[in-house]
Order: sequence, then C-alpha cells, then structure tokens
Amino acid sequence: MSMSAGHAIVRTLENAGVDRVYAVPGESYLDVLDGLYDSPIETIVCRQEGGAGFMALAEGRLTGTPGIVMVTRGPGAANAMIAIHTAWQDATALVLFVGLVPTADRARESFQEFSLPEWFSSTAKRVIVIDDEDRAGELTAEALRIAASGRPGPVVVGLPEDVLVRLTEAVPPAPAPIAEPEPSETDLEALTSRFAAAERPALVVGGDGWHGGEGRALLAAAASAGIPVFADWRAYDAVPHTGPAWADWLGYGRADAVATGFADADLLVFVGASRSDVLSDGYSKGFDAETVLVSLDPEASQHAGRIDQQILASPRTFARAFAALDASDLRGSRTDAWMAGRADAQTRFAAHRADASVSPLAEAAAGSRAESRADAGVDSSVAEAAVGETRPGVDLGVAFGILDDRLGGEAILTYGAGNATIWGHRFVRHETPASLVGARNGAMGLAVPAAVAASLAFPERRAVAICGDGDFLMNGQELATAFAHGATPLVIVVDNGVYGTIVQHQINHYPGRPSGTRMVNPDFATWMSSFSGPRRSAAPDDGVGRATSTIPGGGPVVAGGGPVVAGGGPVVAGGEPVVAGGGTVVGHGERVERTEDFAAALDRALAADGPALIHVLIDPETMPPAPDETG
Repeated sequence: MSMSAGHAIVRTLENAGVDRVYAVPGESYLDVLDGLYDSPIETIVCRQEGGAGFMALAEGRLTGTPGIVMVTRGPGAANAMIAIHTAWQDATALVLFVGLVPTADRARESFQEFSLPEWFSSTAKRVIVIDDEDRAGELTAEALRIAASGRPGPVVVGLPEDVLVRLTEAVPPAPAPIAEPEPSETDLEALTSRFAAAERPALVVGGDGWHGGEGRALLAAAASAGIPVFADWRAYDAVPHTGPAWADWLGYGRADAVATGFADADLLVFVGASRSDVLSDGYSKGFDAETVLVSLDPEASQHAGRIDQQILASPRTFARAFAALDASDLRGSRTDAWMAGRADAQTRFAAHRADASVSPLAEAAAGSRAESRADAGVDSSVAEAAVGETRPGVDLGVAFGILDDRLGGEAILTYGAGNATIWGHRFVRHETPASLVGARNGAMGLAVPAAVAASLAFPERRAVAICGDGDFLMNGQELATAFAHGATPLVIVVDNGVYGTIVQHQINHYPGRPSGTRMVNPDFATWMSSFSGPRRSAAPDDGVGRATSTIPGGGPVVAGGGPVVAGGGPVVAGGEPVVAGGGTVVGHGERVERTEDFAAALDRALAADGPALIHVLIDPETMPPAPDETG
C-alpha cells in the first residue's frame, strides 16, 4: 500500500516503539504532522524549539531510547541548536527532524533557507537529508540506530517539504538491532589482576545507560572487594547513594575531600564515564593513576590522559560481568581502610546542615568567611550592588535537607545551570536509576522542560525541577506545555536577583565591580497560578491511542470564595490546586521568603495534583557551600 514519505517516517517511528515526539509545528513538515494525527504516538506541542529539544533529551536520557524532536527550518532549527550541542557533549541519544525548503528552492536564499549540514555537522553524529521518498523509512530507522549506537549522541534529519508529500511503496522498516558488546574473558582477567595489585583502586561511573539494576549490582560488588565508587558530575544516579562503597560525585561543586580521594587513587576504572574536563577539575586531577576505560566509544572521544586498558562494553554488560567476579580475587591483600576513608568523606559532605553563609546556626562560620573576604580585599557588598538591594532569604542548606527528606531518594530531579543547583546536588540523594537530568555542558534552560518530559514519561513518579531565576525564565514557558498535556512537575526556583555564578567569578576576579549580572523578576508564584489546563484523563482513548480530556465551561473556577492573592505568602491556600468541575487544574504557586516557611510550602506543593512551583528568595550574597565544608 502506498503512503506519503511523511507518513512513512511516522510509521517507522511507531515500529521503533516511540511513545512521544516533542514538536513546535511548522508548515515545512505538515505531512509528518498529518501522519501523527491518527498515530498512537503522542505529539507534545511545545512553546519554543529549545524547550522541545530539552524535553526530547530528557526522554532519551531517562528511557534509553532516542528522544524525538521536530522543528521547522531556519529559525526553528536555530532555536533547537542548544539541545543538539547538549546531547553531543553529554552523549545522549536524540534525533532532530527539521523541515526544509522544497528542493527546487535550494540555493536561492528562499524563505528560511539554510544549510543543514553546515549548521550541525560539528555537533551531531550524522546529518541526513531525505531527498528520496523511497528511503524515508530506511533513513529514519538509520537515524535512530546511529543515535543510540556506540557513544550515543544527536542525529539531525532534514525533511524537504516537497519530498514529504511524494508517495512511496516502500514498507516502513522494523528497528535495527543495537550492538551491545560484553567484556571478554581476557579483559576480565587483566582487570582482576590490576585490582588485586592496586592499593587504592576506584571505579568512576557516569554517562547514560544506567536504567536497570546494574548500578546497584556494581556498587555491591565493589563494596565486597573494598573498591570505592565515584560518579561523574550530573551522572551520579548511576548507582544508589547508600552503602560502604559510595564515594560521591566529582565536578563542579564537589567536596575537596572527595576530589582528593579521586586524585590519590592508583588505579582508576572509568565505566561509562571518562577523564574529562569537569570531572578532573580542569584536567588537573587523576592523571597519574593506572587507567582502565570501559566504554562503547572505541575512539575514547572525551577522555584525556593515559589508557592502560580499554574494554568495549556498556554499563549494563560490564556491571553484570564485574558482579560475577570473585571479590577475593579483586581485593588481593587490600583491607577496607581505603574505601572506608572515601565513604567517610562522602558522608560528611552530604550531611544536612544549615548554610554557613546565611544561617544563624552557623554565625561563626559566616563571620569567618566575611573576614576571609576582607583579608583578600573583596568587597562583601558586591552582590548587594549587583542586585540593588539587601533582603532576607531562605537558608538553602536547611531547605534542601527538608527536600531530601521528603523525596526519599525516589524522585526524578532535573537541574538547570548555575550556583542555585549546588545545594540540590550536594544534599538530595538518589536511590533509583534514571532519576537525574542535568545539562553536563552547562546549558541553561533545561530544568523546566526536562521535568515536564520526565513527568510525561513516568507519570507515576515525582519530577522536580531545581533552577535559579536566570535559568527558569529561559524556558519557563514550557509550563504551558505541562498544563496542556497533563504533566505534573514541581519546580523550585531559587531567586537571588542576579546571575549568581557570574557574580561569584566577578567577586573573585573583579571585586567591587559588578557588571551585567542584575535581573528584575516577577512574582513567579503568582505567574504559576495564572496557568490552567485539562486534567489528564484516565478514560478510554479516542480510538487512535490518544487519551481524551476537555476543559469544561468557560475556564477555571477559583475555589475558596475569592481571587488568588499574591505577595508574601502562599498563592494558593489549603494545599490543593484549584479545580473546576473536576476537569481543570490550576497551577499551585508558593512564595517563600523565610526558612521556617519552607517545609509547609513544600508539603502543600507536593500535595497538589497538578503542576506546582515554589519561589524561594535568598539573599544575593549567598554563595554555594564551600568545597571544604564537610560537617
């Protein structure tokens, strides 16, 4: 049976088991949108292409299958570029479909024309243009395979508008198998000998691909052999954060004691991770150790320094093989002292405590820090000058300790970029795999769209976005997408009125000269309360795999006898979102200015059955916990 090339692309995605595509519609790929009309694939209509790309990236990282994003030509592709760069540096499987001008209009500077290969070839595994309608399904399947094979990453597929509507007799193909190599017996024998001979060995886990029980099995086997396990920055959900072998994460915001332990190791075995820029403190730590690299990337693209043994394996196949090794053979004559020292550093670093920079409970530490700034010639008012005001603020050490207690290690955390995220990284633990999405390339604007995607992909789990005020407004509009499609993320916005990371650099390098870092913010909680959308229906679908839901009447009805009132307190009282007729949910917003109000606000937000936001105000002078603060 003949079908259009656009429909063949959709049928191929269906064959591959794709559940969702994230799209900003465009006239350049109308036939693909038409194919999605009667498809079981859910089309998530996003509000900006960068947000759509970050949603697809989050789905790819959390599920292990390539995330799918669709945008139009020219400006749409430009907006999506940030997600492609992130997927490239983070090694996350992603396929971007881009509508293109008709083939007859090429090289004429036609409306929104651009060169797909010239734009994306330096940050994508492959750039494909479907110029033959008979190969539409084949090339779509190839894009999915390439994105997920070897070192995962983004693939960009161009869709010329005229090719999409041409008919083809080609049958949409089944998905191609993905090779997953396993360690050989020779590999494992050599690795066992290295572990037995080492006095201070360590495993370093990271990257994507930790979706089942492999992390827990690897951690348990390492503990039996006296081997501490470190994790790469923003990839530390690979293993549970409990047990004698857990040594904590490396990278931005890490503890000095943790980094010292990594640097002191005489054998480093990287599993899914590499000795990269951020992990190694700017290529300064861990270069003298004997090194084993376990990776699906034969080129070791992001790894710096020596490689004494390379094992081609996935995290899953390596963890399975490693767990089957004899612990006594791996241990040699080593005691648990080395591992215990690393676990002690981790425990002290992650212990909940009031933030020394703002808490009355740590007044002495705050005074010491102020004296240090004065001795260094640093003007302590620089942050105040940047924001233009002084104000009270929430103690984030206390707040994130409470958040950790409430979540219990089971939630999916999504992170923006910047200083505001450090408290979450330090104090909020992970006990389940596939529970963390953060841009490892430092891209801003990921937290909100990633939390929306996480809630859609795993509606039974709590999805929590943690971001600063600067990060939030880069893609905060995707809250509208959450309401439109029934996602229920909780967003925690830390507001200090400045680009805090840059202010910190200015304090260190240009003291007393704040420049280009001040922001003026709205009341985010009030803004959140202005959103509403249909409650996601659990009723039977409409016959083509789409759940049905409607917005009744003329919009939301405000419960409780009056309008929402903002300014210094919870925007929605009573702990529940406002619901109209059982079919509409309204955003739940909280504004928190005092530490003692955070716990109750968090409990109300967690009790809400729709999207919720907590607007947390902090003093602009607050900086992340110092790396030498270890209990």
